[in-house]
Amino acid sequence: MKFSPTAIPDVILIEPVVHEDERGFFMETYHCDKFANGGLNHSFVQDNHAKSVQHTLRGLHFQQQFPQGKLIRCLLGGIFDVAVDLRPDSKTYGQWMGAELNDVNKHQLFIPEGFAHGYYVMTETAHITYKCTEVYRPENEAGILWNDPDIGIVWPGNSPILSRKDQNLPTLSEFAKDSSLSIL
Repeated sequence: MKFSPTAIPDVILIEPVVHEDERGFFMETYHCDKFANGGLNHSFVQDNHAKSVQHTLRGLHFQQQFPQGKLIRCLLGGIFDVAVDLRPDSKTYGQWMGAELNDVNKHQLFIPEGFAHGYYVMTETAHITYKCTEVYRPENEAGILWNDPDIGIVWPGNSPILSRKDQNLPTLSEFAKDSSLSIL
């Protein structure tokens, strides 16, 4: 496996070795020793699987008190996956990075704790799986607006399909100003 830092160095792109022939392919998607050698010495406690239709945008989500690191993979179809740095003391606070994950390149993205996460579905449908370093706690779920102008994410589509919840999330600056809320 190849582990490459992205524009935000703590977010890591993982490229597996794929063994392919006329029968199909085989690849390792997770190997604790190889991940540790690649700088990702995390324990995963929950796996999630989502299916979404084209133009769906999910995000930007995070947990406030029990932040989750996520290892994201697109099993079928393709997504544009995004991470936004929410760590207040980080040099890259408020910055974003994005990567295409699909069933052709078979890349994975590791997003550490302290980031908001979202993705946009670029194909007719997409199946996404992700491992989490912390269990999901609905009472700690939070988010920031997908098109926050101060963050300036360049999404591949103009008219995404959004949940009501995601349409009404605050911007990062609104979230940070609300004393009753905390990012981490």
